[in-house]
Amino acid sequence: MLVQSSRFRFLFPPIQKRIPSSLSFSVASSAMDSASPSMLFLCGKSSTESEIAKSLKINDTLNLPNGGKVSALLQSEINTFRFGEDAFNVDLFWNSLSTKRFGRFLIWSPLLPSTHDIVSHNFCELPVGTVCVADTQFKGRGRSKNAWESPRGCLMFSFTLQMEDGKTVPLVQYVVSLAVTEAIKDVCDRNGFPFIDVRIKWPNDLYLNGLKVGGILCTSTYKSKKFNVSSGIGFNVGNEKPTTCLNTVLKELSTTPNEFRREDITAAFFNKFEMLYDIFINQGFQTLEELYYRTWLHSGQRVIVQEKNEDRVVENLVTIQGLTSSGYLLAIGDDNQMCELHPDGNRVPEFWPAL
Repeated sequence: MLVQSSRFRFLFPPIQKRIPSSLSFSVASSAMDSASPSMLFLCGKSSTESEIAKSLKINDTLNLPNGGKVSALLQSEINTFRFGEDAFNVDLFWNSLSTKRFGRFLIWSPLLPSTHDIVSHNFCELPVGTVCVADTQFKGRGRSKNAWESPRGCLMFSFTLQMEDGKTVPLVQYVVSLAVTEAIKDVCDRNGFPFIDVRIKWPNDLYLNGLKVGGILCTSTYKSKKFNVSSGIGFNVGNEKPTTCLNTVLKELSTTPNEFRREDITAAFFNKFEMLYDIFINQGFQTLEELYYRTWLHSGQRVIVQEKNEDRVVENLVTIQGLTSSGYLLAIGDDNQMCELHPDGNRVPEFWPAL
């Protein structure tokens, strides 16, 4: 069947009052961006990763883009500082982590420009599967170089993976999104929490009760016949502005004072991601499609597609069917013509239910 490819703009107004799409409220970067080096605590789950941490510290290997300096310390040095009870608890993370590859080497920072810059800029110096977590970041990255500034309470982490098949690289962001939603379900089940229905909005946003609460950013470089992929996740766990967060919704649903912990969600993410990623690499994304479609917002949704045709703008009504093999949206028009929809630059579509 012929599939027409097109770039699109969605014309529907928002379903509800427009809320800023950033994961968190803006803070004054000038107040946080000082000349002092960013502290990076290098932590390993086993003796193997701990030895890597010692080597990176001794050799002063890690740095930030544009000559930014860092101060590398070991996990054993965390207790020499006073960071507060809401600081990321590395031991809690280790207790819940059960992976063989991902998340076993952890870089934690109380304050960092960007977790994504740490893993992407130092990719070749770090073991594959390294994760960097920050309590606060002030130069976070979004799609199309957008900047996201995130406060305490927001879960922010980036990690590395390496891929050989370039055709599968664009699809890995969907595996990451799926691992986040599955991790939330797992934490709810393990703790007896009410079900929290986090949904995926294509291509890389996470929604809860109709509001954006998270996002995914995947970037890659090609070196030595392999794709070095850095994947970043931002998720509102305890910060309810500017939209909502997991703990706010949990408080509304629960009669007991339960709370999600960033450490539990991060560990559950890697436990789920490692399993889903192995399926993805060995069997292809089509094996995960049924689960993905149960989690995303778009099956059967009707949208208006705006296309330029010479000097005219043509509008067509189409119905979302799923994803194409390349990871774009597959839709069908009222004339039964199948089409592949691509996002128009940084414009993320607003989807409405089927009519």
